[in-house]
Amino acid sequence: MQYRSTRGGLSPCGFEDILLGGLAPDGGLVVPERYPQITPETLQSWRGKSYPELAFEVLRPFIDCWPETTLQALIAKTYTRQVFGSAEITPLRQLEPGLFLLELSNGPTLAFKDVAMQLLGNFFEHALLRRNRQLNVLGATSGDTGSAAEHALRGKRGVRVFMLSPHGRMSAFQTAQMYSLLDANIFNIALDGVFDEAQDLVKAVSADLEFKRRYAIGTVNSINWARVLAQVVYYVKAYLAATQAEGEQTPQEVTFSVPSGNFGNVLAGHIARQMGLPIRRLVVATNENNVLDEFFRTGRYRVRAPRETRATSSPSMDISKASNFERFIYDWTGADAQRVCALWTQLEREGSFDLAADPCWPQVRGKFGFVSGASNHALRLQTIREVHARYGRLVDTHTADGIAVAQAWREPGVAMICLETAQAVKFSESIHEALGILPSLPAGMADPALRAQRFYRMPRDLGLLRHYIQAQVEGAAC
Repeated sequence: MQYRSTRGGLSPCGFEDILLGGLAPDGGLVVPERYPQITPETLQSWRGKSYPELAFEVLRPFIDCWPETTLQALIAKTYTRQVFGSAEITPLRQLEPGLFLLELSNGPTLAFKDVAMQLLGNFFEHALLRRNRQLNVLGATSGDTGSAAEHALRGKRGVRVFMLSPHGRMSAFQTAQMYSLLDANIFNIALDGVFDEAQDLVKAVSADLEFKRRYAIGTVNSINWARVLAQVVYYVKAYLAATQAEGEQTPQEVTFSVPSGNFGNVLAGHIARQMGLPIRRLVVATNENNVLDEFFRTGRYRVRAPRETRATSSPSMDISKASNFERFIYDWTGADAQRVCALWTQLEREGSFDLAADPCWPQVRGKFGFVSGASNHALRLQTIREVHARYGRLVDTHTADGIAVAQAWREPGVAMICLETAQAVKFSESIHEALGILPSLPAGMADPALRAQRFYRMPRDLGLLRHYIQAQVEGAAC
């Protein structure tokens, strides 16, 4: 399998190169040359497989640079009962007939990001040892990506992590979970700004090709293709669990509702659908920062200025520039890199582009199956109360966004699968507001807020960020 850029400026290269490389040299995102196809017969043959076995089947066509035994070993090392709490890894729970919750937050940081990050950490370590290289991972987080990446990469040989987060805009639990990691290879940077500004700095550093080469800069945000790819697996797993009947002549369709900010999680569903998984709809569920909902309703993609990005009770979705959206637009254009490049040039110049007048616009709902909706604080709290009363389950604010928006898109005979994004304890303040109770930590987990914290506060300054990275890397080399 070869990979290229959404903007056309990357010579075809293999998986290991793009794993370590992050953004493409032309500023675009890396995509595969094709999507391998899943047939109904293949789906039937996958029923009954364990999560590691299924992950191997899904990932193998995309990762052909390593021996199959190596890929199997890395997957088996990642997806264990010890790390994820059960052999199912991502259990599917039925709330009522036709409505399911996909549990994705049973990993070490209690967020869905663990499912991909734990694998990415093992991939990084293997590739770096094989090449005798070092990697300085630079990322931005609105809450969960940072802690998942740091917990996956802490202590890994050959890797340092520089993680930017918006100062004062994460939940107390998310903040403590990141800043309490005192490992020598972890560097937390609290940025005076919003997530989009942190993400812009990461992209600016990656666009400086000489700096990127000299300091071996890589990424773990969903900018990194491998992270999105790892998330495809749980869509397949959820589909198989929701459609358990054997001997289906015509595969059943399901719909997924996905809380969405940076578009990486729902993009994995789009990839699964493009591969042939019978997905009827992909419901993009946003909060008050409804840039994606506005696009899927109207065709206009309009990013917000930092001052317009609202701080909400689902802070991991307080994003107005969805990095992975470019990968979807690349597919929508029929892999027309020149068109994508023109659209993103317009976006950078004008702050928006509008596709509603394009004859291909109806494909968004037809060929690609995307629909959307938005939630707000009051609706999130109401949903948390209803889910707790009706099903006896505590859900976090982001998952509540997904469940609330899903209601408008339920259809008879089509299973609606809502993706859980984090455990409720990570957002205790909102749970207490909704229910008057404080959720408990999982058994055996210590409260990160009780541990010492370390971070470096930084203004929005590209030169200062470069200098900070340079000082840490060169200081370690002395």
